[in-house]
Amino acid sequence: MSQLIGVPRETFAGEKRVATVPEVVEKLKKLGFRVMVEAGAGDAANFADDTYVAAGAQIAPDAAALWSTADIVFKARPPSADEVALMREGTTLVSFIWPAQNPDLMQKLAARKVTVLAIDALPRMLSRAQKMDALTSMAGISGYRAVIEAANAFGRFFNGQITAAGKVPPAKVFIAGAGVAGLAAIGTAANLGAIVRANDTRAEVADQVKSLGGEFVKVDYEEEGSGGGGYAKVMSEGFQKAQREMYAKQAAEADIIITTALIPGKPAPKLITADMVKTMKPGSVIVDMAGEQGGNCELTVPGEAVVRHGVTIVGYTDLVSRLAKQSSTLYATNLFRLAEELCKTKDGVINVNMEDDAIRGLTVIKDGTVTWPAPPITLPAPPPKPAAAAMPAAKSGGHGAGGEPMSAGSLAAVFGVGAALFLLVGLYAPAAFLGHFTVFVLACFVGYMVVWNVTPSLHTPLMSVTNAISSIIAIGALVQIAPPESGGGRPDEIIRWVAIVGIALTTINMFGGFAVTRRMLAMFRK
Repeated sequence: MSQLIGVPRETFAGEKRVATVPEVVEKLKKLGFRVMVEAGAGDAANFADDTYVAAGAQIAPDAAALWSTADIVFKARPPSADEVALMREGTTLVSFIWPAQNPDLMQKLAARKVTVLAIDALPRMLSRAQKMDALTSMAGISGYRAVIEAANAFGRFFNGQITAAGKVPPAKVFIAGAGVAGLAAIGTAANLGAIVRANDTRAEVADQVKSLGGEFVKVDYEEEGSGGGGYAKVMSEGFQKAQREMYAKQAAEADIIITTALIPGKPAPKLITADMVKTMKPGSVIVDMAGEQGGNCELTVPGEAVVRHGVTIVGYTDLVSRLAKQSSTLYATNLFRLAEELCKTKDGVINVNMEDDAIRGLTVIKDGTVTWPAPPITLPAPPPKPAAAAMPAAKSGGHGAGGEPMSAGSLAAVFGVGAALFLLVGLYAPAAFLGHFTVFVLACFVGYMVVWNVTPSLHTPLMSVTNAISSIIAIGALVQIAPPESGGGRPDEIIRWVAIVGIALTTINMFGGFAVTRRMLAMFRK
């Protein structure tokens, strides 16, 4: 018999998300599962019980009825002590767990002899795991919402404006940390018209910051900050000192600061000190996205927005829940993708395959046995670089057989044959032909030199406009249609209709060539 997926109402204070949505319920049923949703579970995210019923889900009257019946439970927040007490042996729980931060919860779950898949433990370095990566989905939403909260608390526009009532300068936004949340914040703030600057310990994200319209601010200290699994690592004291100096300078200039720095299993690093807050302009805003782990600002009050030294410090811990419908939809899709991996047979029965690297990484408890942390994943070695000796041969293609450059004797022979042909043409060809032939040769030479010196990226627009210009053949067709000035009467009817068809096709070529050229050049201007 197919297994029953249960989706309870979230009991954590302020949590509005729900672990599945009606759209995903239909997809889960196609995998063979039955779905039960606790009454009112989706109300805070604007998913009424009726919509779940219409999608094919059952409605459980209360949490006890759901937990006692479900074979698999989908949740957003880690279960509370009361929810753990409701779990029956053999249940599979899929949720955020944070095993490093919640050792007591891990022991309680193990005592219930259940299987627990922690969505936050997904090995993110596996490319096929990206579709299940709820951390990335939720971080993108929180980064977007952080900018919205900053705009709400800020006293003026993000973009600069010049009006009859005066000039409004653009807001200056500094974002500490350019991970998924930070990049989402950079893109949102830049789209609103702000001047955006960002910093991260990982130098490789500089290009990503620039591509989103931001400016990367580098710390004047050389140290690589990339850690495992796409996270940043804890930096040396020397780097942290140089970083604090840079943050102090940015704090004095910025109107808005958004901090995103978090390292799994560790308290949030303190990046913005009380002294830095004092140097900020009155009316400035700090949005501390690390509030739930203590905050990146010394003056942050988790869960609240406070004003200190004239600066509004937003420490909300429910940024994702403030976009409950969107975050629930994305999270539900991530869990559905996980369900696809667990139920490849589409018979409504999951298989927690501990030989699968992605599933093994997610599984923190298997039938009551704690299996966290997972063993490190051995990634395939990168392909070997080509030998240096082979590079010159690869670069010299097109000159002779096998890509070898043409010898001096062969080159002289080619030029000799060419000169003899030109001599024969000059001696025996009619004068009229010689004139046309000279123009043809010069046109080939000039055309070759012109195309050769064009940037390769512009070759396609060049070809399209060349096609349009080469449609000078239309003039020849018009000559064939028009009657001669004297003597000969009308042209042959067959030639006339061929000329008409030629004009029609040439017209399409001309207008199409210029239209394509215009569109392609517009792409280069973006």
